[in-house]
Amino acid sequence: MYTIISGTNRADSHTLKIANEYKRILKEKGIEAKVFSLEGIDLLNRNEAFEKIEQEVIIPTDNFIFISPEYNGSFPGVLKLLFDTSVSDKIWWNKKALLTGVSTGRAGNLRGMDHLTGILNYMKITVHPNKLPISIVHKLHAEGKLTDKNTLQAINQQLDEFIEWVPDYSNTNK
Repeated sequence: MYTIISGTNRADSHTLKIANEYKRILKEKGIEAKVFSLEGIDLLNRNEAFEKIEQEVIIPTDNFIFISPEYNGSFPGVLKLLFDTSVSDKIWWNKKALLTGVSTGRAGNLRGMDHLTGILNYMKITVHPNKLPISIVHKLHAEGKLTDKNTLQAINQQLDEFIEWVPDYSNTNK
């Protein structure tokens, strides 16, 4: 299972728009993916609602795609809370991840993706080497859809590499 995590809790974010574009592109490639937004989720408390997220989203997912905005040269604290509140050694280990950084600036959250990679590796999640920085994200889409051909091409290439890299369990008894 593929899950795309929109790594911010900000309403109407560019991050969520890009996450939805990833879902659309994956669907075109014949892969169903879920988008999981951190908007409106209480990540400060490990409660019944959080445990439901673990059971329904994190545990069944083999392949994560993290879309992470740049917050102060890194990634949002709310995304770190997702990891810190969970039982990381039981639910995150031995999974795969693809990272995309978004920013309105020129670096596409390169530094934040490096920070996120270190944390994911610590949690025994293998990160695909093609980490895509998307810069000036606010100028690349219209009405929620990406319009920049170069960005769309880069996303397609990144996703093709990730799909080829992750195991296909569809024909096996996992």
